[in-house]
Amino acid sequence: MDTSLDSFDRKILALVQHDCHVNAEVIAERVGLSASAVQRRLRRMRSEKIITAEVAIVDNQAVGRPMTFIAGLEIRENYESLPRIRRWAETRPEVQQIYYVTGNVDLMMIITAENVKEYDMITERLMAENPQITRITTNVVLDSIKIGLYVPVE
Repeated sequence: MDTSLDSFDRKILALVQHDCHVNAEVIAERVGLSASAVQRRLRRMRSEKIITAEVAIVDNQAVGRPMTFIAGLEIRENYESLPRIRRWAETRPEVQQIYYVTGNVDLMMIITAENVKEYDMITERLMAENPQITRITTNVVLDSIKIGLYVPVE
């Protein structure tokens, strides 16, 4: 547990994770601080990268990218090639999340696509540009039951 966050910081974080547009006055009323104190705390947590981003969550279906794939990458000589593959994935907007993991694969990627054909083109390009990838195991998401990045803070 990070001791630099007090109970007020944690309450503020819980609120802004649900709605990053909630104003300081509302937060202040809910946590028992002044609006200016809330603003200072938010500014500090942003500058210290405790709050790393404030984003809009877009419905994949609404923008024509209804399919989600979970790709497990097996990488030969993974310590040498891992930084290059990470850089490749970080530049691709269709790669939503990347995890370096233990187990049967080295990296897990969450990839969004319009259809299976587009996903195949993405993975073909990934393998062509990163020959250290020996295998990609794919799971197709049939239904998204819960999607979120909320981190319990209290």
